[in-house]
Amino acid sequence: MNRLPLFATLYIFLFSIVTYGQQKFTLSGTISEASSNETLIGVTIVVPELSTGVTTNEYGFYSITLPEGTYKLNVSYLGFHEIIKEITLSENRKLNFQMVESAEALAEVVVTENIEKLDIRKPQMSVNSLKVETIKKIPVILGEADVIKAILLLPGVTNAGEGSSGFNVRGGSADQNLILLDEATIFNSSHLFGFFSVFNPDAIKDIKLYKGGIPARYGGRVSSVLDIFQKEGNSKETKINGGIGAVASRLLIEGPLIKDKAAFLVGGRGSYAHLFLPLFDVSNSAYFYDLNTKLNFNINDKNSVFLSGYFGRDVFSISDSFVNTYGNAVGNFRWNHLFTDKLFSNLSLIYSDYYYGLKLDFVGFNWNSGIQNFNIKYDLKHYSSDKLQINYGINNIYYQFNPGKIEPSNEDSGIVEEQLIEKYANEFAAYIDIEHDITENLSLEYGLRFSNFVRLGQDEINIYANNEPITFNPQTLVYSEATPIATENPGRKNSLATFNNFEPRISASYIITSEASLKASYTRLAQYLHLISNTSSPTPLDVWTPSGPFTKPQLLDQYAFGYFQNLKKGDYSLETEIFYKNIQNRIDYIDGANLIANNAIEQVILNGKARAYGLELLLRKNEGSFQGWLAYTLSKSEQQTPGRISTNANQRSELETGINYGNWYNTPYDKTHDFSLFGSYELNDKWTINSTFVYQTGQPTNYPIGQFNFQGLAVPYYGLRNSERLPDYNRLDISATLTPRKNIKRKRKGEWVFSIYNVYNRRNAASINFSRNQDTGVNEAVRTSIFGIVPAVTYNFNF
Repeated sequence: MNRLPLFATLYIFLFSIVTYGQQKFTLSGTISEASSNETLIGVTIVVPELSTGVTTNEYGFYSITLPEGTYKLNVSYLGFHEIIKEITLSENRKLNFQMVESAEALAEVVVTENIEKLDIRKPQMSVNSLKVETIKKIPVILGEADVIKAILLLPGVTNAGEGSSGFNVRGGSADQNLILLDEATIFNSSHLFGFFSVFNPDAIKDIKLYKGGIPARYGGRVSSVLDIFQKEGNSKETKINGGIGAVASRLLIEGPLIKDKAAFLVGGRGSYAHLFLPLFDVSNSAYFYDLNTKLNFNINDKNSVFLSGYFGRDVFSISDSFVNTYGNAVGNFRWNHLFTDKLFSNLSLIYSDYYYGLKLDFVGFNWNSGIQNFNIKYDLKHYSSDKLQINYGINNIYYQFNPGKIEPSNEDSGIVEEQLIEKYANEFAAYIDIEHDITENLSLEYGLRFSNFVRLGQDEINIYANNEPITFNPQTLVYSEATPIATENPGRKNSLATFNNFEPRISASYIITSEASLKASYTRLAQYLHLISNTSSPTPLDVWTPSGPFTKPQLLDQYAFGYFQNLKKGDYSLETEIFYKNIQNRIDYIDGANLIANNAIEQVILNGKARAYGLELLLRKNEGSFQGWLAYTLSKSEQQTPGRISTNANQRSELETGINYGNWYNTPYDKTHDFSLFGSYELNDKWTINSTFVYQTGQPTNYPIGQFNFQGLAVPYYGLRNSERLPDYNRLDISATLTPRKNIKRKRKGEWVFSIYNVYNRRNAASINFSRNQDTGVNEAVRTSIFGIVPAVTYNFNF
């Protein structure tokens, strides 16, 4: 007999007191897709007679406790036929549902009013979900469906421009986003320096982006959480799908190992444009490949296990003298266990690795760096009643950081092997999160996360005068690296620093009418890892470093308030939010900082703070032949790095200027206006037309404000940090999908996707640099653009 955890026993006891004298029973089960047994996330189960309901969790499980009686149960999920079933509840029951996919499912919804009311009343806000089918419709560069490019069309989400990796959420930096694939951390989300994302859309089941009101089960980053779950695999029959594109192709195979009980999934992608370069006498090369795998086994009604993995690599080479290899590798073992029909648990053992390597034959050495982590987490969800659900759990992550290792590439290179000092850390967290319907109109989600971060010992650490690794010259107003006065060897068994943080979260929803609600949230988050980068978007060469004696963890306080409304019975929906974010201990770098292969990175880092605030608007059309959305964000993102506080007195030094003389300055990812429009029109059963339009304020940058002559050369000099901007960015993309009518009667189906990226061939500025004209000797601005108009054709198939 399974023993309940102490927390669960306590909650059941308290709840039994509240419900004493009432005869109630629990209905529970899983909901899956009929054709594959793939469990469905976020399915809505509604009891119209009681105006109550519940949604399935990440593993398709639901549980709802109701008074004894007969009810009409309504099960609905976008893109699937609705199920309406009458049940009599006189004892605890287990009831599984299998839903049938249908393009016409929306027309069959009967109890639409109650479903909409349930959606409106959820306290969760600042969350966006995207279906894989929608992502595949969005026109993108070279015709490759892309998760990251799709979320850039949502309010509050931007990036540094074309060919840039990562994404920015509500004025935050790319390293402030927690990216999870089957709960494993992805440290670099891009292929080919940002042209593609690492996520194969064919292997993905569910995507959620949390921008605020982040549940207490998440932590470790202060801007957002991108939570992606892979498919589990088809346990009914073998299926194959894929696509052939202009520069890359993909193939995914899934099928049963034991019918209706165990399944596998294997998916691969690869680019091949580099194979044609030798035809043009080009010896350079750039390509990527990745592999997604998953196994699942349903042991019995109470136990299921999953084993999933991802491996990806990018290779960029210039002849054979320079080869750059980088990528992610993750693995996850999960065990789902059902203690009772009200208590669901999941145990995960997770490994994540990011590797970066350079082969530099022209200088005779190889360079390797990366970060590894080992994560164990245990999560439980207790469905106390239809009004109260409790999530709680713990997790522990052990980190190993390799800032870089130099090895000679051959015996005659003359290079001496050197290992930069490796760093180690451990992060522990425990949380509780409660979803609570207080009244018919008021719903809350509130919780608390406790995090503990220990910077473990290392082989060597520098000691500085007054504990300050940076010096400031009041005559020249210049910061420079301090010279260590000694070194210590603390060893792995000792700790260098310990940080503890309580991170409260609360979200509230108040129903104004059956069609509208007001929502508000407060979120506090701690981030203990920092990406060392002075570029506007991450590059493979960037390295991660943990908080420690000289670098404090980032701490976020975010407030958000919003108005949400369904229009015309859910045909349209309107979401508006305002937000304010304050971040403590945001790092920046002294002028001229050297970040590459720096064994004492604390010598170039200054601690400051950041803030961001803005307005977001999202208007969706959810039904009909024409669907899409309009997103607009008005925001400001700033950073401040004042002079340091003197170690001898608790006041700021009047001599230190900080960065920008201690004044607020634009972050590299500040964009005042961000407007996105996406539309998809189903012309007939053969053609679908899709289009996107994007307009953004230009990215902050620095231009020379003057120049001086030095030995006959005109040398430019610059003003305050990030005080100028690149020209505004705008682009129109279109695509057309052709689905032959003969597909209806064929087991093997295919479609053609014709796309044009940047239809009117706008040369958007990726950068503006200043150089000397060789003919005139005068400094001039040189504008660099990456893409003009790019047509593409892709063929997708499945059978």
